[in-house]
Amino acid sequence: MGNIPSVLKDLRIPVIGSPMFIISNPKLVIEQCKAGIVGSMPALNARPISLLDEWLAEITETLAIYNAQNPDRPAAPFAINQIVHKSNTRLEQDMEMCVKYKVPIIITSLGAREDINVAAHSYGGTVFHDVINNKFAHKAIDKGADGLIAVAAGAGGHAGAKSPFALVQEIRQWFNGPLALSGSIATGSGVLAAQAMGADFAYIGSPFIATHEANAVEEYKQAIVECNSDDIVNSNLFTGVEGNYLAPSIRAAGLDPDNLPTSDPSKMNFGSEAKAWKDIWGCGQGIGAVNEVTTAAAFINKLHQEYIAARENLLVKSYS
Repeated sequence: MGNIPSVLKDLRIPVIGSPMFIISNPKLVIEQCKAGIVGSMPALNARPISLLDEWLAEITETLAIYNAQNPDRPAAPFAINQIVHKSNTRLEQDMEMCVKYKVPIIITSLGAREDINVAAHSYGGTVFHDVINNKFAHKAIDKGADGLIAVAAGAGGHAGAKSPFALVQEIRQWFNGPLALSGSIATGSGVLAAQAMGADFAYIGSPFIATHEANAVEEYKQAIVECNSDDIVNSNLFTGVEGNYLAPSIRAAGLDPDNLPTSDPSKMNFGSEAKAWKDIWGCGQGIGAVNEVTTAAAFINKLHQEYIAARENLLVKSYS
């Protein structure tokens, strides 16, 4: 286990809700935080850019009121995801907004930049960088990131290809800071397993698509409930980066999920052109555990109960 920053020491369960393109919004973030896990969203979900100012004000003010009313059970901190890629022309402006509102946690993706880390540290923020291999993990820490998100095989959206066992093991050989694990985690026992491997937190996204707060069409939410890992397709066609997507949405777009062309990685784009594939549904392999559309709070309560039960069951087996 790593050295945990103070901002993350009082979570109800060791879970970070992952930021999801289009899906994550202030309503979902706020409910995740109130229920005791880190809620997050991509800065790029706020379109136009002026909307980010409004959203950050809404999140910070709502959570401040909640904390004042619940001093014995304050909300967890929230996080904003920044896409650190040359196609993201908003990065500097979005980061200025994060500094203005002193966003507790910044999650950086697709590139590590020292100036982004310095900006977050200027007000006491914590930076996590998501990585798909040990080489990128070293680069992120060398450039000033505080923590890492190990994105293993089976994760939704831009997934890695490595086994979580291999990825966490290699990172833990040299890194003793905060580490989250992403990839097919959808149950409380999965959260405990991530910790047993050496991670501090589970990084969970896809199950939250099937919540009432998520900004997803009902067909997407129902597909999360009805599909399982056999329905997940890995492709780099849609953004230029390898990612996992739901086959039904690919078919609905008139494409054959079993015969997708490949894309030129140098052409990847996270600006306005990314909207071209907004109806292609990103999803991780863990959705077989999701059996209903519910509230974020109800799902987190279920996670908590499963986590406690799994921990107690493990103790019973250890000493029986």
